[in-house]
Amino acid sequence: MILLQTSLNLEDVITASGKSLERHCLLKNNIKGIGFILIIFLFSFSNLFAQNAKREIVVAPALSEVPVAFSLLTHGNKQFVAFYNPDHQMVVASRNIDEDKWIFQTLPSKIGWDGHNSIAMKVDSDGQIHLSGNMHVDPLMYFRTTKPLDITSFKAINYMTGENEKKVTYPSFMTGPNNEFIYHYRDGGSGNGNEIYNVYDVKKQTWSRFFDKPFMDGKGERNAYMSGPSKGPDGYYHLVWVWRDSYLCETNNHLSYARSRNFKDWESVDGKPVELPLTIDKQELWVDPVPVKAGLINGGDRAGFDSKNRLVIAYQKFDEKGNNQLYMAKYVKRKWKIKQITDWDYRWYFSGGGGVHWEIQTKGVQRYKKNLLKVSYSHIKYGEGYLLVDENSFKVVDTVTVKSPEEMQRTFEKPETTLVKKIGNDCGKGIKGKKFHLEWETLPPNRDRVRKNVIVEPTILKVIEEEVR
Repeated sequence: MILLQTSLNLEDVITASGKSLERHCLLKNNIKGIGFILIIFLFSFSNLFAQNAKREIVVAPALSEVPVAFSLLTHGNKQFVAFYNPDHQMVVASRNIDEDKWIFQTLPSKIGWDGHNSIAMKVDSDGQIHLSGNMHVDPLMYFRTTKPLDITSFKAINYMTGENEKKVTYPSFMTGPNNEFIYHYRDGGSGNGNEIYNVYDVKKQTWSRFFDKPFMDGKGERNAYMSGPSKGPDGYYHLVWVWRDSYLCETNNHLSYARSRNFKDWESVDGKPVELPLTIDKQELWVDPVPVKAGLINGGDRAGFDSKNRLVIAYQKFDEKGNNQLYMAKYVKRKWKIKQITDWDYRWYFSGGGGVHWEIQTKGVQRYKKNLLKVSYSHIKYGEGYLLVDENSFKVVDTVTVKSPEEMQRTFEKPETTLVKKIGNDCGKGIKGKKFHLEWETLPPNRDRVRKNVIVEPTILKVIEEEVR
């Protein structure tokens, strides 16, 4: 029997501030006299600390055995957290933004061992809180408050339109281009599913379909794993996805892309309209027609934008030798320009169903300075870090490692005794001068199965508040 204690490792603000202070102190130039230097030092330190100050607000003990996503929602002067407690029970916590005291409301839903059973929340224009979660090909689980911003008034509804709500996964709420209140989920299972969008009428308190047909349709033979849609700096909604032919993750294939100005009407990368539903036979949507068992994995594709607001996509697949590599794609001169940007000597052949313990992951694409892109990754052999890539040629100009391979390998060598940090972003509107996120620790994925003979103490769930300017 293994007993595992949890702890939460937070960033050292003073250390980070100290590194930046070295740059501040170089500005003293012609200032003479130790008194003046001391004044400048203290002023710089206090100013820097104000920009980087962090505060922890303890929420409660939480589930640490299953790496499942919790939900943080900041709305006006209220903050809400939906999570699973150590007994696997769904709980919602609420506090006034200027207080550290929480009130709690238990909801009639318990999670098993499935890391897919995330929780989503959103507040409508009447102040009612909508919550959905704890589903992996399960009947719709949906709660809504009857009193504005009052978690004690949650009521189980478990119904929206009444159609295609028996096999729900991946719930999410979003705001449409005309301020619509939208709910999105997958109907069906891995390898056999459709993507559904509902829209809520606040006055009537009723749901209806946002599209008059499924947004994505696998036609009973596959399903899409989507990244997005998300609105880019060019005003378009961008969507990247892969198709999967079965519940086995090695059957991912065909990296694809579509965009929309208004979220209703969709088009290919070259502006040609496409009819819904989006299906695999629409070749104009293909970015890279990667076949099955070729190293393409759902969740391994990331979209970003260069200095000219041009879309770039980072993803992974096997090279000619069968090793996993990162690739970049951009639409140039009426075709997709695709280039391999790593030369790793390692093969990760993922297979099977359930939550996968990632050995290699594409973590993001961001603009950097001087026409460079920052492509973040994690790799069991090469550690965690990022590549600086020229946005035009896709040439790698630098590689920076921020976490050693040894640190990465611990979770694979002893997954039953190694905790990993989880971070949950704020899905609300936030407040001026502050930003928030969740932090907690869990065991790594275990294919959605219980770990036998392992007892893990509860993690401490915290909200991290940061001062920003």
